[in-house]
Amino acid sequence: MSPTGLSLDESPFTRFHLRVTVFTAGGLFCDGYIIGSIGLALPLLTPAMGLGPVWQGAMAASVLVGLFVGALVFGPVTDRFGRQKIYLADLVVFVVASALQFFADGAVTLLILRLVLGIAIGADYAIGGALLAEFAPRKWRGRMMASLNATWTVGFVAAYGVGVLLQGAAGPDAWRWMLASSAVPALITLLLRLGAPESPRWLLGKGRVEEARRVIKTYIGPEYDLDPAEVTAPRSRYRDLFTRRYGRQTFFAGAFYFCQVFPYFAVGIFLPGIITAFGVEDSTLSEIVYNGVLLVGALAGLVLMDRLPRRGFVIWSFFIIGVTLVVLGLNPNGSLAVLLPTLLVLAFVISAAADLESVYPPEIFPTEIRASGVGLATSISRIGAALSTFVLPQLLVGVGVGPTMFVLAGVVAAGFVISLWLAPETRGVGLSAAAGPGPDRPRRVEPGVVAAPEL
Repeated sequence: MSPTGLSLDESPFTRFHLRVTVFTAGGLFCDGYIIGSIGLALPLLTPAMGLGPVWQGAMAASVLVGLFVGALVFGPVTDRFGRQKIYLADLVVFVVASALQFFADGAVTLLILRLVLGIAIGADYAIGGALLAEFAPRKWRGRMMASLNATWTVGFVAAYGVGVLLQGAAGPDAWRWMLASSAVPALITLLLRLGAPESPRWLLGKGRVEEARRVIKTYIGPEYDLDPAEVTAPRSRYRDLFTRRYGRQTFFAGAFYFCQVFPYFAVGIFLPGIITAFGVEDSTLSEIVYNGVLLVGALAGLVLMDRLPRRGFVIWSFFIIGVTLVVLGLNPNGSLAVLLPTLLVLAFVISAAADLESVYPPEIFPTEIRASGVGLATSISRIGAALSTFVLPQLLVGVGVGPTMFVLAGVVAAGFVISLWLAPETRGVGLSAAAGPGPDRPRRVEPGVVAAPEL
């Protein structure tokens, strides 16, 4: 029980929770769209701007590099100054930088714009996951958080669909329309976020107890109040991310995220080239089916998130993804009958498991450093994403598609081992109990440890 009523964790799913989920997920939709749009725009950009393999990799990785910076910088900024204001400002950057891509007159200008977009996306990652987790009821938290990555996938696939339509309708400037079109969902999301309240848990962490209570009672209900465990919880600082107290959580969050996105982005962005490298002359149908299964997988992960243990989900998904990549590596000249089903299993599992990326990190850090922890984990993951998208076209040319698949499988194997060693169980646990050590939970995140029961 809270001091004067039911805990925020105990509330039902309300219209306000739906609104917060929608406008938070909108930022992830924009991210998926912005990253996905470069996949079809890049083949048109290459001859238009005379891009070589290095420039192609740099252009594909530019948003991811910016995302690394944005998440790393704005996580601590958000923990210090609040979620609300930065949450609006980064969407303004989304809208402006997206639209300016249409007028890019050279590779350098476009690269800078996409770096700026990446920085804004990184800020949104750090803020969005923290804010949504801090409003989410315990029974709905997994699905609400998983919806972020599921919506990212919708944005990624939508960018592919819009790109296909624009290829035939916009002529030689189709790439400009593809890239600039992300301004539309960004503007819609910005309008939805206007008037959103500050996180009550962040307010509490700053000692603004009455303001926190007022937000809860206004937006959740008069019978709900603060959790006593959070009122009396010890305060944490950024450097605690690297101490024994939270260091294992920090390492796990960054490592599993890195190992998931490494193959996801490498295969997703360069899918046409990968399918062609396997000897398939017309890759269009395979691309359409692959992207469709990505969407189905993301929705499946959303449905399963609060039904499966988090720990088992992450371990087994790494195992299955690794097996599919090994199968592809062993069949570099395989028939479409082998290639397509294997790619579809890969797409389904990697997309469903990716929903964990928006669930796990916000759950395992306390409010005072939640955005910082999420931002750091996101930054580490984007090193993997940027590295994979930069080197993959060069690996395909240098060593061939079979060894390239083995490289991806090696990264996935590392994720499997790390998750087997460190992955905690956070399903069905109140946010204050899930977020690291405390009086009701072991201070070390050990394999097989089930998190503390709800307070």
